[in-house]
Amino acid sequence: MKKIIASSVALFLFMGVTLAQKFAFVDTDYILQNIPSYNAAQEELNKVSEAWEGEITVEYEAIEQLYKTYQSERVLLTDEMKKKREEEIIAKERQVKELQSKYFGPEGDLSKKRQELVKPIQDALYKAVKELSAEGSYAVIFDTSSGAAVLYSNPRYDLSDEVLKKLGYKN
Repeated sequence: MKKIIASSVALFLFMGVTLAQKFAFVDTDYILQNIPSYNAAQEELNKVSEAWEGEITVEYEAIEQLYKTYQSERVLLTDEMKKKREEEIIAKERQVKELQSKYFGPEGDLSKKRQELVKPIQDALYKAVKELSAEGSYAVIFDTSSGAAVLYSNPRYDLSDEVLKKLGYKN
């Protein structure tokens, strides 16, 4: 009997602590779209990405042309010449794949550029959310931008505009 009473008291205490917690949410996509420097960074990343994609496309077209030329001249080539041309095509493909990895790989130039341009903005956003959490005594602030885990959110508890104010982008 004492165990049941003790566990009931513990459950009520836990529920009381849980109910006393304050929760809020932000929409990081909305916040980022309202930060001009973020939009400028995204535009710059898109331009750089498109330029590199164009460069790689040109290289693959050159490889395709080498292959077509090889196929049309193949009957006229000696075995040694065939082998040399095939090695040349394979080497060129390898170079382009390395270039593609250099630009777009997980540790590639585009990733580094994104870190350079976007990370400071994301860090400032995180800092502003953390400050709002401390100021408002919020236990948890959710991010609704993905929408995966939040079925409903009352706009009253949306701190997105407060974050923008704290970052200096809204009055």
